[in-house]
Amino acid sequence: MATLEKIKVEISVVLGGQTMPIHQLLRMGRGAVIELDHSADDDVDILANNLPVAKGQVVLKGDRVTVSITEVLNRPASYRRLDDVVKI
Repeated sequence: MATLEKIKVEISVVLGGQTMPIHQLLRMGRGAVIELDHSADDDVDILANNLPVAKGQVVLKGDRVTVSITEVLNRPASYRRLDDVVKI
């Protein structure tokens, strides 16, 4: 178990995206709102080390924002590359 505690995994949740010219982005000030290409009811993508691993829903519980996993994405064993493996 001690070996597993040393493994670092970066988890990201992608709520949506937007494309805009850089000059428009630079003109935005603090508090500006960027409209995303997904609605509030759409599933979010959950990434582990920038690889998609699951889908989920954003859930508001009081003043906390959580993500509930709704689907775990299957990946074939052949997908794993040797350069992705980190030796400890």
